[in-house]
Amino acid sequence: MEVILLEKVTNLGNIGDRVKVKPGFGRNFLLPQGKATLATEANVAKFEARRAELERRQAEELAAAQARAAQLAQLQLKLVAKAGSEGKLFGSLGTVDVAEACTAAGCAVERSEVRLPAGPIRSTGEHQVDLHLHADVTVSITLTVVSEEAASA
Repeated sequence: MEVILLEKVTNLGNIGDRVKVKPGFGRNFLLPQGKATLATEANVAKFEARRAELERRQAEELAAAQARAAQLAQLQLKLVAKAGSEGKLFGSLGTVDVAEACTAAGCAVERSEVRLPAGPIRSTGEHQVDLHLHADVTVSITLTVVSEEAASA
């Protein structure tokens, strides 16, 4: 299946690129989310007419993501969780917990933007968390996890 990308897609291409993708990926992800359109003659002509508008919108989204990244880079998060005496958490902290903590700290972050390189957090201490705000913008923040006993003392 050949499509024209309407926005930059990580590991696939930039605006206006004609790429071949597997039919399921195009049909189930790219087309419904408006990230691409089928590469027919009519769609190619329609895309060329809208190219400047799409590139301008992409530049605005990139600038907004860079502004958010500058704000988030200074953020120091501290989460309190139940933990045993050896620092092992009862359960784990995932992307939802990190996104809620960022939003509570005043920086709105969606769950889909949070990347946990080592998987769910299962111990106390400092952990690096990546926030993927845009195809070109990723910011790394430090998350400190403390046990409830240490936080109340």
